[in-house]
Amino acid sequence: MRFTYHAMSSPVGLLFLARSERGLRYLEYMDRKSLKRMIASHAAAAPGATWEPSLLALKPAVDQLEEYFNGMRTEFSLALDPVGSDFQRAVWKELLKIPYAETRAYGEIGRAIGQPKAARAVGLANNQNPIAIIVPCHRVIGASGSLTGYGGGLQRKKWLLQHELRFGLPAGKAGELFGGTPARGTPKRSGR
Repeated sequence: MRFTYHAMSSPVGLLFLARSERGLRYLEYMDRKSLKRMIASHAAAAPGATWEPSLLALKPAVDQLEEYFNGMRTEFSLALDPVGSDFQRAVWKELLKIPYAETRAYGEIGRAIGQPKAARAVGLANNQNPIAIIVPCHRVIGASGSLTGYGGGLQRKKWLLQHELRFGLPAGKAGELFGGTPARGTPKRSGR
């Protein structure tokens, strides 16, 4: 198996992207401690795999991420190739259904995949999500509406949600997320 990789700067820090022949395998924060462990475990599962730097192979992902950060993209159209258990993949697939600038609680995700008591397991699957931002685990929050857990750090989660509100709501309606006027500043929630 052949992997291509690239690093790009972003408003939330340096990002590591890697692609298999089937699609994007990783989008992770370069400073995340688990990045090396994640890559090592997948390398062990695919002995003989080659890793080559290539902006060209990852240009569609880089371009779409730049559009996202510039407020010009609310959905991604990339082939994805995440590796995980059946449960993790079910969670990640459900995360892809959360609309831009909206959030869901961990329990809501569990119910949506037929595992109504699996809120904690959903949280663990979120933490193992190998494709940050594009598989939007940052849109999953606590049942009370609080920001809880994010592998990239809560400051990044807050930034991403504020960013989506800024570009996802009509002008003058975004407000200040988690401060100011909650009715105007909190992400839209549905599914309750």
